Amino acid sequence: MISIISVARAAAFIFAACGIAHADNWPSKPIRLISPFVPGGGASLVARLVGPDLTEVLGQSIVVDNRGGGGGVIGSEIAAHSRPDGYTLVMGTASNISVRPLVDRVPYDPLRDFAPVIQTTTVPLVLCVHPSMPAKTVKEFIALGRAPDSKLNFASSGEGTISHLAGELFKMSSGVRMSHVPYKGGGQAIIDVIAGHVQVGFINILEASSQIKSERLRALAVTTAERSPILPNVPTVGESGLAGYEVTQWSGMFAPAGTPAVIIARLNAELDKILRKPLTRERLAADGAQPGGGSAETFAAFVKADIEKWSRVVKNAGLAK
Repeated sequence: MISIISVARAAAFIFAACGIAHADNWPSKPIRLISPFVPGGGASLVARLVGPDLTEVLGQSIVVDNRGGGGGVIGSEIAAHSRPDGYTLVMGTASNISVRPLVDRVPYDPLRDFAPVIQTTTVPLVLCVHPSMPAKTVKEFIALGRAPDSKLNFASSGEGTISHLAGELFKMSSGVRMSHVPYKGGGQAIIDVIAGHVQVGFINILEASSQIKSERLRALAVTTAERSPILPNVPTVGESGLAGYEVTQWSGMFAPAGTPAVIIARLNAELDKILRKPLTRERLAADGAQPGGGSAETFAAFVKADIEKWSRVVKNAGLAK
């Protein structure tokens, strides 16, 4: 008698064999690259930068599909529940992969439901204020935010995003009192800081740099351990008086879990070449981003460590729901 286990093993073998055969013909149609944030955000910028080169080397169109909302949750859920056939990819960031699942219940597990492909960038956030604010340094800003009558608001790209956690960590480290105002993406958050509807923002440098240079925003500090080459006169938060404060945003490409390993390897190899191209590096550097690269395995280990880091912050801040 054929056992249930034998049948299950046979089915798994057939499924795997079909997956290998399918992967041999991949790609045979356009590939959807979901950017789970509104247009204009850092993830969208990176997706649209690497998309044309990836289209050229794969011979199939890379269609960037912006599915903003929920701090990246909506688009991430769509990707997590898509067929693992290599025709759906998603941009992940510290927000929708590392942080949001720790702060709130989301309909996906970042470690179980996604297969890391490659890290694409690392970028600083910038502590920005509206030019009308009297504070011109981090120390002056802290003094303003500690005042008994302080009514500061800070904008983020959504509840449970890295820009939200950057603000919460700043409050914990400095004693500043600020109310959180979440948006559906970094693009919308920066618009309201520029308009003066919200006084403060922890904004991805890819989105903020042009507004800072045009003096529509005032940069007080970058959140990384070192200054940014495109804003060399802007100090870090750490050197401005909050030693140890460091927040880095990152982006990377993921596929649904179960995507054939041969497809992951092909994507990783092609994207690693694209990220090493001088023109790609120049374009990213112009916006303040450090190009990524490396193996899928290295990226997977990085993501796991980042989740562990932010889980401690979320617990200490009492942010988990």
